[in-house]
Amino acid sequence: MVPSEENQLVPKEAECAAEEPRVLCIIQDTTNARTVNERVTLNLPASTPLRQLFQDVAAKVGYENGSFELLWGNGDSATDTTPIDQNSDKTILDAGFEPGKKNFLHLTDKDGEQPHVMQEEAGAAEDGAQERFIGPLPREGSMACTNDYVSQSYSYSSVLSKSETGYVGLVNQAMTCYLNSLLQTLFMTPEFRNALYKWEFEESEEDPERSIPYQLQRLFVLLQTSKKRAIETTDVTRSFGWDSSEAWQQHDVQELCRVMFDALEQKWKQTEQADLINQLYQGKLKDYVRCLECGYEGWRIDTYLDIPLVIRPYGSSQAFASVEEALHAFIQPEILDGPNQYFCERCKKKCDARKGLRFLHFPYLLTLQLKRFDFDYTTMHRIKLNDRMTFPEELDMSVFIDVEDEKSPQTESCTDSGAENEGSCHSDQMSNDFSNDDGSSLLYELFSVMVHSGSAAGGHYYACIKSFSDDQWYSFNDQHVSKITQEDIKKTYGGSSGSRGYYSSAFASSTNAYMLIYRLKDPTRNAKFLEAHEYPEHIKQLVQKERELEEQEKRQREIERNTCKIKLFCMHPTKQIMMENKLEVHKDRTLKEAVEIAYKLMDLEEAIPLDCCRLVKYDEFHDYLERSYEGEEDTPMGLLLGGVKSTYMFDLLLETRRPDQVFQCYKPGEVMVKVHIVDLKTESVAPPISVRAYLNQTVSEFKQLISKATHLPAETMRVVLERCYNDLRLLNVSSKTLKAEGFFRSNKVFVESSESLDRHVTYTDSQLWKLLDRHANTIRLYVSLPEQAPGSQLRRALYQKSAGAAGNLEEPCERVKGPVGNMKSVEAILEESTEKLKSLSLQQQQQEGDNGDSSKSTEASDFENIESPLNEIDSSASAENRELDNQIQISDPENLQSEERSDSDVNNDRSTSSVDSDILSSSHSSDTLCNVDNAPLPLANGLDSHSITSSRRSKANQGKKETWDTAEEDSGTDSEYDESGKSRGEAQYMYFKSEPYTAEEGSGEGQKWLMVHVDKRITLSAFKQHLEPFVGVPSSHFKVFRVYASNQEFESVRLNETLSSFSDDNKITIRLGRALKKGEYRVKVYQLLVNEPEPCKFLLDAVFAKGMTVRQSKEELLPQLREQCALDLTIDRFRLRKKTWKNPGTVFLDYHIYEEDINISSNWEVFLEILDGVEKMKSMSQLAVLSRRWRPSEMKLDSFQEVVLESSSVEELKEKLSEISGIPLENIEFAKGRGTFPCDISILEIHQDLDWNPKVSTLNVWPLYICDDGAVIFYRDKTEELMELTDEQRNELMKKESSRLQKTGHRVTYSPRKEKALKIYLDGAPNKDLTQD
Repeated sequence: MVPSEENQLVPKEAECAAEEPRVLCIIQDTTNARTVNERVTLNLPASTPLRQLFQDVAAKVGYENGSFELLWGNGDSATDTTPIDQNSDKTILDAGFEPGKKNFLHLTDKDGEQPHVMQEEAGAAEDGAQERFIGPLPREGSMACTNDYVSQSYSYSSVLSKSETGYVGLVNQAMTCYLNSLLQTLFMTPEFRNALYKWEFEESEEDPERSIPYQLQRLFVLLQTSKKRAIETTDVTRSFGWDSSEAWQQHDVQELCRVMFDALEQKWKQTEQADLINQLYQGKLKDYVRCLECGYEGWRIDTYLDIPLVIRPYGSSQAFASVEEALHAFIQPEILDGPNQYFCERCKKKCDARKGLRFLHFPYLLTLQLKRFDFDYTTMHRIKLNDRMTFPEELDMSVFIDVEDEKSPQTESCTDSGAENEGSCHSDQMSNDFSNDDGSSLLYELFSVMVHSGSAAGGHYYACIKSFSDDQWYSFNDQHVSKITQEDIKKTYGGSSGSRGYYSSAFASSTNAYMLIYRLKDPTRNAKFLEAHEYPEHIKQLVQKERELEEQEKRQREIERNTCKIKLFCMHPTKQIMMENKLEVHKDRTLKEAVEIAYKLMDLEEAIPLDCCRLVKYDEFHDYLERSYEGEEDTPMGLLLGGVKSTYMFDLLLETRRPDQVFQCYKPGEVMVKVHIVDLKTESVAPPISVRAYLNQTVSEFKQLISKATHLPAETMRVVLERCYNDLRLLNVSSKTLKAEGFFRSNKVFVESSESLDRHVTYTDSQLWKLLDRHANTIRLYVSLPEQAPGSQLRRALYQKSAGAAGNLEEPCERVKGPVGNMKSVEAILEESTEKLKSLSLQQQQQEGDNGDSSKSTEASDFENIESPLNEIDSSASAENRELDNQIQISDPENLQSEERSDSDVNNDRSTSSVDSDILSSSHSSDTLCNVDNAPLPLANGLDSHSITSSRRSKANQGKKETWDTAEEDSGTDSEYDESGKSRGEAQYMYFKSEPYTAEEGSGEGQKWLMVHVDKRITLSAFKQHLEPFVGVPSSHFKVFRVYASNQEFESVRLNETLSSFSDDNKITIRLGRALKKGEYRVKVYQLLVNEPEPCKFLLDAVFAKGMTVRQSKEELLPQLREQCALDLTIDRFRLRKKTWKNPGTVFLDYHIYEEDINISSNWEVFLEILDGVEKMKSMSQLAVLSRRWRPSEMKLDSFQEVVLESSSVEELKEKLSEISGIPLENIEFAKGRGTFPCDISILEIHQDLDWNPKVSTLNVWPLYICDDGAVIFYRDKTEELMELTDEQRNELMKKESSRLQKTGHRVTYSPRKEKALKIYLDGAPNKDLTQD
């Protein structure tokens, strides 16, 4: 090392700039809003220590070294940064800085305090002509550079940091900006702050957390003494009795002011501050009425805390120009004449009179509220008036005191019994009693402007406040405090630069003054803030207490900043479960101490001794042990983990051993291998043994390593590496390295070392490969079998008969006979070997292939022709239907080759090739949603409503067969069998093994479960065939539902898809019911009950086919409605109509055809509506609406009545309504219902809230837009008067309506969210009001 020109030691090799790499550091100063967009650059030698880096940065930016922190950053965001150790002697190169690249750093506060500016260098910092350039040599500015802190011209005043303003901000909890604005205003009011400090809290009398004045005291002390940029207000809001939800409610700042002052008055009763609010903020005014004939006057004295000033007079298009103009309008009297005449007590008759307000006394602190929020009766919405209204910095209120010169000798009296002050006195005497007429001035100075930015729906508050200490204006915008000018105050006047007019408010700025606070200019009363030595003793103690708490927080933050937080894992030595936790350890704690902390954290005291544990570096994602830390027990954790970071790219594992074992050394660069031993004789794969190897080892060396660990001979050893899913590579080149073979951090290998001949067979044809391939693709599923209902024995016997005729399945199925509840019958089937099931299945399919489809036709025919007293199978099929169905089966065998076809296939597979289907097979998109709550109703025979015959095809599609045959061809095959008649599951993936399983409690009594191990490459079709013996019916008559989280079920319907989307331990539910064929859709049928409390009632699941007419679907529904829903209907007594959510829509006419006239889709829903008489809807040109009469004189709604219109004419609607109600046509008024059916609305709101009698001639235009059936129309007689309710009746009716609407769940969805009332709870948190909206 040699001394530099600055007498500092620099690396010798840095004497020449070219000999040492240099590091470019770009520093962003985030502590100061003025420089947050600027960058400071340093060009340092790579050998510069981190300690020197901090010194250079301090000199560069003019801060004292040690008063700031440097964090790693990406140049764009300060989030997720890593702190740099200021006291480290590590070079910046060793710390991770990269030569030749930009290294971004953030300069931030230290411990929440602003960096300290070096005063002696303040002048030098402003000199931007020459700037010091830091390079290898020399270290003082030898190169010119522009100043990094280039001053910018802002349209708004420069935002200054806390240290420069001297004020502390308030943190916005969520939407508490209105609270922050008011609190800062009160804090900056000397008289209020001083009075608050003089009040002393008695802890024995009240809980400090519930005391509003005490929490305000604490907040003010923190605002005055804290070194933080901003402080929290949660303690104050907690004293209000608010919970966290209140932070998300935005309120009006004037409303908060009133409520808070009321709360303080309640808390300050019987104290010195009891009358503080009135002394500071309360004024008096006289509300009078004066007879213009005799001069007799009635009056009342009112008090006020603020004066509300109208922005724009009612009905006017022009706003007041200034506050003075609005004040004059406020006291401008109005003349009561004509019908509004006043009854004079002296004249004993109605006379013309003058009514108005007169200010009697102005408060010391005058609050003016500019009423910018109004209600627009045209749009029926709240609006904000953004018109321009100026306000002076000094306001002379003397012109507004008793402006009317009254010299009348007439005496006055008061007729208002509720007045605060009342009596008979001369007007001049009244004026003298209450006015500020003591010779003092009424000149007020502005010191607070509370600004609202936004609309009536929501916005943001902040305060502009003048400090009485230095007459400087500041902006208090939540946590940001900045210095502003008088020009910035003028920007809050509102309005636009153009002339004032009716539309000026719409185009004006939304940021404008909302509340103004003035203070009377009176040197005898104007107070100054208390100095520290003037504080009462209890405030001095509070200051000291808060200072200590802040220091404690600072120390805690320091500890947190130096605490390493990393994921910790541990395999419990006895329970053998992997535990996870978060290890928090100080960076200076040693590894030995960290092990002890982790040991206690994982609660291993009773399981294993401490010396049998150690911490190792671990990669949880790859389950890889990266390295162990031998000999580093005394190394600090900060060094081992690479510093304190917000996140680590690795984890730690608390490894354990038995007392007789020795820990293995894990070296960096090693890879972990899990070795599974394969036994070909038992076809088993053993649990793994862990072995560590190096990537540069050869396969031959690796075999020797495995041989040592497993005691298997290396000479006959075959090693198979599973690189990724289903990629099984035989390592047969002894000289290749593990790296070349594809080994990574964590690997899995299978080892077989027998003397069998299998090792001489080609690998892909060997038993080893087949066993491993099966092992890799086998998943475990839990299958819930359907409960067997009465008649199941007959169904099973039939299935066995047909299956026996087809493929000799009688033997295994024979064992199913016997009592349903007997578990032995299921176990008997399970005892049959999987191989036997394979052969039987193959025999069946071969025979089917030889005999064409005759056996399947026979099976279907036999199945459908069972006679049962309970109509067990397809009872809806008539003899004619069966004959037609059999004709189709014989003449069109292709229909049965695609027997199970999902409704989604027609939609999704129209242009999907078989290759595409295989690619898509792993997705979940083919699963169809099933509503578990509205599950199909089971029939007596155990089948559900889906068990209907396929005879529908003949009836629905006679004359249209060509149409949907083409659809079958276009959509590709998705049937259970391919063209040769062989099952697709036969190809190669037939592994299926099952055993009984006892499910956990709560899975249903008597529920039978199977645990199935199956090759996931098997198709759903083959999987269903394997399940046939256990279900007891053919695969075409049961459905497979996949169970997801929260017991949500989705039906799996695409038969050519594999089970690759399933994973281990998935649950499957089997439900009885016929599966879909091509062109068929499952439809949920709901009954529409327009006059019931719940108008939508689920009936059943049905199956509609493409090409079927509506009448044919109604014919098929009739027997199902009779059996499942006990509805005995005729075909002309009900209709089907569109269902959209809960809204009834288009009425389907009998001749409509599905897919041609009516779009149909998967899980379609329709309404079934029972008719009172003959169907009136005959044509699509007609319109069916649901009408409901409102009777205002009785405060009730009649039942719904359907009205069928021939056109969309409003006149025809009125004629029909007049016809059914008897109301004269000219008196009919109607309105469209809002929201979802039945468009419920409170009877207290219906009369005025709906848009009655819209000015339109047709229904299909704005604002009605009635273009489809099912719209709700309310109507009334306009001559009928609204019932007058007493308060008691109204309250009772309100409760009933609230309860009714809550039960039905029909809220008025168009109504805006009601604002929550602002309350401060003096006795803790509020009780939950269940009736509150």
